[in-house]
Amino acid sequence: MYPEEIVAPMKSELTEIGFNELLTAEAVDNLMNEKSGTALIMVNSVCGCAAANARPAVRMAIDNDKKPNKLTTVFAGVDQDAVAQARKYFLPYPPSSPSIALMKDGKLVHFIERHHIEGRPAELIAENLKAAFDEFC
Repeated sequence: MYPEEIVAPMKSELTEIGFNELLTAEAVDNLMNEKSGTALIMVNSVCGCAAANARPAVRMAIDNDKKPNKLTTVFAGVDQDAVAQARKYFLPYPPSSPSIALMKDGKLVHFIERHHIEGRPAELIAENLKAAFDEFC
């Protein structure tokens, strides 16, 4: 578990632009039980690829004509129950931090794993997300 004072700035990079934190398994289930609309779930992390690639990518991606109805985040290593519950909805993908999931009508329609984030420029990841938004949102 990471101390709150360390992760607070990393969380705020998303919450300050409208992402809602899912802090419990129940909050994740409540989101997933809404069977209409789209939701982006960013599995945030303290790692360098989250800082350099994933968080900047989602910030760029939501500047798009089409975007998810809900923007949400869970934080690996901090919100353990919420992350574990979210990962159940991401199957068959293995646990991955950071990762980015796009849900539509309660079903996973697009997923970006860590190995698609690490070493890739944020702009490329953002373009991938925008294409998914254009298709599913």
